[in-house]
Amino acid sequence: MGRLPQIRTVVPRADQPTPNPSLPGRGAVAAACALALAACTTAGPNYALPESAAVNRLSARGKFDSGHEKAFVDTPLPDHWWQLYGDPRLDGFVTEALAANTDLRAADANLRRADAVVAEVAAGRTLSTMLGGDTSLDRPYTTGGNLPGTLDYNLGITLAYPLDLSGRIRRGIEAAQGDAEAVAAARDNVRVTVAAETARSYAAACTANMVLAANTRILTLQRQTLDVTQRLQRGGRGTAFDVTRARTAVDQSEALIPSQVATRTAALYRLATLMGRAPADYPKDVATCAKPPALNRPLPIGDGSALIRRRPDIRGAERSLAAATARIGIATANLYPQVSLGGSAGFTGPVSSLGSTNAFHLGLGPLISWSFPNRVVVRAQIAQAGATADQALAQFDSTTLEALRQTETALSAYAREGDRNAALRRAQSSAARAADQAGTLYRFGRTDFLSLLTAQAALTTAQANLAASDALLVDRQVDVFKALGGGWQT
Repeated sequence: MGRLPQIRTVVPRADQPTPNPSLPGRGAVAAACALALAACTTAGPNYALPESAAVNRLSARGKFDSGHEKAFVDTPLPDHWWQLYGDPRLDGFVTEALAANTDLRAADANLRRADAVVAEVAAGRTLSTMLGGDTSLDRPYTTGGNLPGTLDYNLGITLAYPLDLSGRIRRGIEAAQGDAEAVAAARDNVRVTVAAETARSYAAACTANMVLAANTRILTLQRQTLDVTQRLQRGGRGTAFDVTRARTAVDQSEALIPSQVATRTAALYRLATLMGRAPADYPKDVATCAKPPALNRPLPIGDGSALIRRRPDIRGAERSLAAATARIGIATANLYPQVSLGGSAGFTGPVSSLGSTNAFHLGLGPLISWSFPNRVVVRAQIAQAGATADQALAQFDSTTLEALRQTETALSAYAREGDRNAALRRAQSSAARAADQAGTLYRFGRTDFLSLLTAQAALTTAQANLAASDALLVDRQVDVFKALGGGWQT
C-alpha cells in the first residue's frame, strides 16, 4: 500500500451554485447548462487519507516493540510462510486447502458478484438505445359522420449518451470499485485464516500424538513400579497400601489417554474440513505423525510498515473508506442536472404513407433531466455520506491499531512461551534423573516407597508440562504468522 494518500471530507458550501426553480423556459435551460458545466470538475471530494491516520504514525510503521527478542529477526516474512518448516506434507495440505476450502469458494463468489456490480455501474456511462413503435386510430366524430378514421403509426430508435458533467457516474464507479477491492481483501483475509488454521490443525494432530507418546512412557514407568511393588509385597518388603498407591498412579495416567486421543481425532477432522473433505476422509498418515513441524530458528517478522502493507483487513478497511468518500460525490451530484447527448430517428404518419421519405424524422441534441432538488434534503444526504466516511476512517484506524495489537501480543506470547519451554525442558531433565535415582534407592531399600512415588509424580508432571509446552509453542508460532497476515498471496 505504501504511503496512503490524504482525504478531506468536503460538504458543498451554502454559497455554491444551486438550482433555481423560479427560472422559466429558456432561462431554466440556460441555468441548468451553466450549473452542469460548473459541476464538470466532478462533484464531491477526491479520495485522500489524512496525515493523522493511524497508518501514518511512526510508531505504527517502525519496528515491533517485541521484535528485539532473540526469537525474532526483522527480515521480511515470506509470502508462503509455512514453507519455512520444510515439511512437504504441510505444503501439500495448505495447497489443497487453498484450492478446495468451502469458505474460500464462498469468498470467491462474493468477489465475482462485486466485480459484476462494478461492470453494471460502469455500463451507466455507455450508449443506451431504445426501439419503439405504436399505432393509433383517429375517428373524427365531430363531423357528425361515422367515418372509418385514419390509422397512424410511429416507428423509431432513440440513442442517448450520458455526458456525466456532474460526475455522478464516475463517483458511482469509484464507490463500486472500492467495494469490490474491499471484498477482494476480505477474500484474502479468508486465505490467511485457512492457511494458518490448516497448519494449526496439522500441528495439533501431531502434538496430540507427541503428548500421547509422553503419557504412554510415563504409564509404562508407573506400571513397572506397580509390578516391582507387587513383587516386594509378596516378598514381605512392601505393603498393600504401597500397591494401592502405585495402582492409583497407573489409573490416573490411563485416564488421560482417552481425552488425548479425542484431541487428536478432533484435529484430524478439522484438518479434513479445512481441505474441503468430509471429516472421515482425513489424511490417514497424520494419525501416526510422531511430532509437529518444527522451526528451530528465529521467526522472520519484518516491521510495522510491512505489516500494514500485508494485512488484508487493513487494505479492506482502506478501500471501504475510499468507497465511502466516493459516495459523498454521488450525493453532491444531486444538486446538478443530468445531461445526455441524444438522437432519434424514425418514421411517423398514416399507415398509407408507410415508407415514404416524407414520414422520416431525425433529431439530435442535448437531453437535460433535472428534478429541482429540495436543498435541505440533498444537504442532509451529503451530510449523511460525510458522516459515513468519517465512520469508515475511524474503522480504518481501529483496524490498523487492532492489527498491531494482535501482532505485538502474538510476538510476546511466543517469546515468553519459548522461555517457559526452555525452563520446562531443564525441569524435565532434572525430574528424570531424580526418578531414576529414587528407583535405584528404593530397589536397594535405601528409601521408602513414598519418596519413589513423589519422584515419579514429579517426572510425570514435568513430562506432561513439557509436551504441552511443545504443542503450545507451535500454536504460538502459527499465531505469529497469522497476525502478520501472510499466506493470501497466490
